[in-house]
Amino acid sequence: MVIAGVLLLRLAGRKSISQMTLAQTVVMISIGSIIIQPIVETSVLRTILASSIFVVALILMEFLQVRFNFLEKFLTGKSKVIIQNGQLNVPTMRKLRFTVDQLEMRLRQQGISDIKDVKTATLEPNGQIGYELMDEAKPLTVKEFKRLMKLYDQQTDQNKHNIFSEINDQSEQHNPDHLH
Repeated sequence: MVIAGVLLLRLAGRKSISQMTLAQTVVMISIGSIIIQPIVETSVLRTILASSIFVVALILMEFLQVRFNFLEKFLTGKSKVIIQNGQLNVPTMRKLRFTVDQLEMRLRQQGISDIKDVKTATLEPNGQIGYELMDEAKPLTVKEFKRLMKLYDQQTDQNKHNIFSEINDQSEQHNPDHLH
């Protein structure tokens, strides 16, 4: 039964429990309950068949969700905006029964210490928080660093060429009298 359970769950997909949708969680719990049945009863074949039906149903639901957007919305749900421009969306949070303390805990786990730094945050169907930071709060990326270094190098190159302009341009030398 353990080998059959591992094979069926492997066929069902690789998502961890925290990434599963509601339908996937129900199917996985059902498979777990069904796998226990041979201990109580004697029909191992019926148990494997029943578990297989649940896995096929799960795969069919996932396929249909990919094909039809309304089924995805119905079976999985859609992301809900809980922070917009650094402000909490309190009505949505109430509907979701999601507290500010829970939100702050999840944001801290992502390394975010201030809600005002968040441009947009969503509660995803799998329970995870998706977010985009305000421009001022975004960490410096390698791409942005290279762009800034290129600007800096261009600036210093111009300064290197101009450093001897006073010496080369003798005709317009205007030194103060007290330095002669």
